Formats: sequence, structure tokens, C-alpha cells
Amino acid sequence: MCHDHDSRPPAPPRSGDVAERGTLTLTAADGTEFSAAYAAPATTPRAGVVVLPDIRGLHPYYVALAERFAEAGLAAVAVDYFGRSAGPAETGSREEDFDWQAHIPQTAPAGVDADTTAAIDYLRSRTEPGLPVVTVGFCFGGSHAWRQSAGDLDLAGSAGFYGRPGMVGGAAAAARKPVVMIIAGADSATPVEEQLELAATMRAAGAEVDDVVYQGAPHSFFDRAFGEWSEACQDAWEHVLALTDRVSVR
Repeated sequence: MCHDHDSRPPAPPRSGDVAERGTLTLTAADGTEFSAAYAAPATTPRAGVVVLPDIRGLHPYYVALAERFAEAGLAAVAVDYFGRSAGPAETGSREEDFDWQAHIPQTAPAGVDADTTAAIDYLRSRTEPGLPVVTVGFCFGGSHAWRQSAGDLDLAGSAGFYGRPGMVGGAAAAARKPVVMIIAGADSATPVEEQLELAATMRAAGAEVDDVVYQGAPHSFFDRAFGEWSEACQDAWEHVLALTDRVSVR
């Protein structure tokens, strides 16, 4: 089960003021308009994050996660996948009754990458042209974030929570950018062994891979409602922020 409509992300270990937050519409290079959420810290960000949601698209969890990244001092854009098949969300983000099942089969890697590129461009237009950017994805989005380690997008790295190695496919053998893999030890959707095999393949290809397994943690444990996994959530934050620190402007 991916993050549901009422889920919210845990607070980051760093906390600062958020200068800007809100939803907007971006346009990809192919002319597609799609929904997104933007948040910026009160301080000058040294890196940016493009958030790739789960299969439900831009629902409230990911709007809130963009703000969490801003609290941690990073500029962030969370994207919606369904501009090509459903158009932008009428209310800025997807409602609980949105029929994502009808649209996710129409969501191809090329579209995800085009929307990611538009989000990167927007982040740099609001900050500085050379801002290093990473993708952080969840489930469906986590799989795409791992895949993007091998792509030609202007990314400094990627992090994925509980993704599916099968979606990464042959791209794993061409991975070269730094990757963080957040693995839920009790993930019923994808066996841990498959994710560790993916990590080994990407590492052999030349990517620096930070793979961490949270034993006993369920799929989608990165949720403030899961009190018993609060320490795992904080540690997961540390792994993701270590990636943004590594690539950040000095």
C-alpha cells in the first residue's frame, strides 16, 4: 500500500522557516501542462529536490513533503504524473477519489523524465542556474528515481523509497549517478533480496549506492502516523539529506 490521502511525512531532523509554499502548473517540453507543488526555504537553498510521488500522483502527502524539504533548507518541487492523460488537477493536487488506476498505465518513463526536467528548470529559475538537483521518489516514483541514475537528465543523484527493481530494468546496468535506496524490511510489495540485487547491479555499473534496510518496517513506513518507526524515519531522512549535502553548492 502506498501513502494514502491522509498520510503525512515525518518532520526532518533540520528545521527552518519556509518562505514560500503552494501549488502551480508547469509545462513540459512536449507542451504538456501538469500540476506541481513548490516550497522554498527562508535561507538560500544549496540544492533542490524533485519529488516523484507514488501511483496516486500529487496528493496531499507530497505537497506536504515539498514543505518538509523546504524546512530542511532545500527548494523542492513535487510533480504530478497525469497531465498527459487527465490534465492538471482542478484543485492543485489530486483528490481522494481520483481514478489513478485508469491513468497509471498511460504513464511512461519518457513522460516522467520530461516532467522531471520541467521541475528542474523551474527550481533553477527560482534559485540559481547551477543549482544541483536530486530526485526523491516513493514506490512507483522511487523506481523511476533509481532508473534516473542511468539517464541523461541533469541530476546530481537520486533517492528512492520502497521501489520496484523490475521497473528499473536494464537501466540498472548503466547506473552512474549516486543513489540512495530506502528499503522496508517487511515490504510485501517487493522482496528485500530483489532490492539488494538491484543495489549490487547499480554498484557494479559504477554508481555509488547507499542502500539501507529497516528490518521489520512495512511498505510506506515513512509516515508520521507510524510512531513505532519514528527512529527509522529520522534515519531515512539522514540518508536522503546526506545525498543533498554531498551534491550541494559550497
